[in-house]
Amino acid sequence: MLTYSKRTDPFTGEEYLEVPFKGQFLTEHPMYNKGTAFPDEERHSLDLCGLLPDGVSTLSLQKQRTYESFAAKSSDLEKYIYMLSLQDRNETLYYALLQDHLEEMLPIVYTPTVGKACQQFSHLYRRRRGLYITSRNIAHIDSILNNAPFANVSLIVVTDGERILGLGDLGSNGMGIPIGKISLYVAAAGLHPAFCLPIQIDVGTNNEELLKDPLYIGLRQKRLSGQAYDDIIERFVCGVRRRFPNALLQWEDFGKGNAFRLLETYQERICSFNDDIQGTGSVAMAVLLSAMKIKKQKLSEQRFMMFGQGQAGVGIARQIITGLVKEGLSYREACGRVYGVDKDGLLLEGMTVSEEQKPLLKSREEIAVWKVSRANQITLLEAIRNSKATVLFGVTGQAGAFNDEVIAAMADNTPLPLIMPLSNPTAKAECTPETIARVTNGNYLTATGSPFKPVMVNGRERAVSQCNNLYIFPGVGLGALISGSPRVTDRMFMAASEALSNLVTAEELNSGKLLPHISNIRYVSSQVALAVAREARESGLGARGDDEKLLQMILNAMWEPKYLPLRYHKPDFSF
Repeated sequence: MLTYSKRTDPFTGEEYLEVPFKGQFLTEHPMYNKGTAFPDEERHSLDLCGLLPDGVSTLSLQKQRTYESFAAKSSDLEKYIYMLSLQDRNETLYYALLQDHLEEMLPIVYTPTVGKACQQFSHLYRRRRGLYITSRNIAHIDSILNNAPFANVSLIVVTDGERILGLGDLGSNGMGIPIGKISLYVAAAGLHPAFCLPIQIDVGTNNEELLKDPLYIGLRQKRLSGQAYDDIIERFVCGVRRRFPNALLQWEDFGKGNAFRLLETYQERICSFNDDIQGTGSVAMAVLLSAMKIKKQKLSEQRFMMFGQGQAGVGIARQIITGLVKEGLSYREACGRVYGVDKDGLLLEGMTVSEEQKPLLKSREEIAVWKVSRANQITLLEAIRNSKATVLFGVTGQAGAFNDEVIAAMADNTPLPLIMPLSNPTAKAECTPETIARVTNGNYLTATGSPFKPVMVNGRERAVSQCNNLYIFPGVGLGALISGSPRVTDRMFMAASEALSNLVTAEELNSGKLLPHISNIRYVSSQVALAVAREARESGLGARGDDEKLLQMILNAMWEPKYLPLRYHKPDFSF
């Protein structure tokens, strides 16, 4: 196992990288390869003579060349494949290009294109990246983790492939998600790619189409569950704690039945979080805080309707409850302000629900005075009308679920309803901003899960903010790592929400934006990281430096993709 080492020459003060290879091996390692940008002196000192064309390029010229190739691709999937091949060839160039064209390339390297790529991952597979842990090799977990490209891993993104985006069980094809997520950590928060490790836990798949596909690269068996599944996860976590004791672990795209349970089981044992649950809740809370500035009201003056009770819905509800408690409500009072509706209607006492849904159960006494057609199955529209909800979230993937009648009911409850159709892709959004604007006569606030163009309202263009987890998880990860906190807490996510909302300018609020522009994501991530590190400090979990010192630590840790001089150093493979 190699150690990625940046050194400073004690005589010249020059920063350089120690490289363990020379010649062809050096050009084939994506973390060290410079391609045509190797200068003449390195071509001689590192045995590269004759392996490269004579012309020496700058990073700027390489970006120009690669962007030209990227733009020439005729489909988003072809662009994804091109970017993945570039990443496998030269990570510095990949991230330099991605950082320059982040807004354009985000939909390519992650959602929605990564979903299509995952569906075809076995057919697109070209080169290994990350680690694959299966029920067949889990007994060798220590040896597997020792196969990580570098010894100094600080971030692990892991999936079991059971709930990949809105596509369901993709088994080992889900590896595209941890790979893509790490690209966002690097691009948005400057985590160094050498310190990031994608992992696929392959326990089989219940996707018959994949099991019948002769090109499927994963374990050909039905998905494990119960104790057999839990044993694999336990051995995995214990292995990570032994090999990378200071690493942050992010759970990604686990099925609902496991996601909450694993989060609860391990969040006190290893520094970890689930972005689908906590990240989604945190960015939604930031939108709420921005909306309160426009409404000039408090969270505690609102009533919240959650349509959809999966990971995202419960995650948002939990974060709202945390925010309400911070404003002074008791936990029970806070739960009373949040209403949950799923396929069986409003969540009521006596219903069979999961453990994480129980805080939202409403008493039969409370709804006894409601005007409903069926007391045991209260519809979304009835719940909105009777609860007087002022904020509506949609996380169901049911296109058109927020019809004119639902939106009008929200407008009847408050002069300025906040309506958030958060499902993605666009085709699954509960409604469109245009529909909200039309039904409310322009008196509304909104943020969406998918990107939408601005809406014309009374002759004026109104922006639509995308409620993207990218605003939260990179900064939370960076802040947790910088602080050295042994865990990631709900209060850290609340601090992240507040920091994000505070970055929205008055001008942006006036234009309808409830989140800052994505082009400022590196600055956003640094401020979110600072808020998380500050909360860690104040709760006694993290570094005790003042804000100025913490911010400097954060900025120093944020990697910029650029070429450093390379010097050969014979590697020490002991560990």
